[in-house]
Order: sequence, then C-alpha cells, then structure tokens
Amino acid sequence: MAINDTYREIEQTLGVVPEWIKQMPAGGASGFWGVARDFWLADTKIPNKYKELIGLAVSGATRCKYCALFHTEAARLFGASDEEISEASLMGAVTMMGSTFINAQQLDYEQFRQETLSIVRYVKDHSQPKAA
Repeated sequence: MAINDTYREIEQTLGVVPEWIKQMPAGGASGFWGVARDFWLADTKIPNKYKELIGLAVSGATRCKYCALFHTEAARLFGASDEEISEASLMGAVTMMGSTFINAQQLDYEQFRQETLSIVRYVKDHSQPKAA
C-alpha cells in the first residue's frame, strides 16, 4: 500500500493522521497501520476494552506517558470504568514488582515453573464451584 493510501485510510478511521505516524518511515508507517487496523482496532477474541487495559498496564511498566494517555482514553472509549483503569494500572505495577524481584534474584526457572503449575493445580482442585 502506498503511503498516501495508508494516510488516507488512517484519516478515514481516526479523523487525523497523528504526527508521530507521519514521522515514521513509509514502510514502518504502513506496517504499523496494518497491525493496528487488523489486530489492535479490529474485533478479535479479546474485546477492545481489554486490549486497551492491557496496553495501559504495559505503558505503565514501560513508563511511556504517551501510551498511558492514549490507552487510558481508548479504554474509556470502549467502556472501561475508572475502577477498571485503576486495576489495570495496579496489575501492571504488581507484575513489574514481581518480575523485577524474580529476575534480580536469578531464580531457577524450572523450579519457578514447577511451583507455578503446582499452585494452579491446587487452586483449581480447591476452588468452590460458583453458584448460578
């Protein structure tokens, strides 16, 4: 797809071609838009609200204020509440905290894997069926 066709499609979808996309090399902009159009903005197995909440958690972990703003507003656009946004932000923080500690301690991966699978089996075996 020629870059002008890409820009036209972006503008038809978003109302504007963001400056940061215009600053990408043509092949990068076209490739980025293809993924954005066909996965990120498309109806997929993961509802858009959840994709944006995932994006928010990742942007908190990567400390990207641009992404945090975008994914927060996009999550709201797709119906996320302030409470869901807060939980996604905390989930990103908790994940980063655990990841930072585990990686810094250089834990044995196989032991971690076995413990994780054991925990999952235990919780699954001991969970109460939910009343209908």
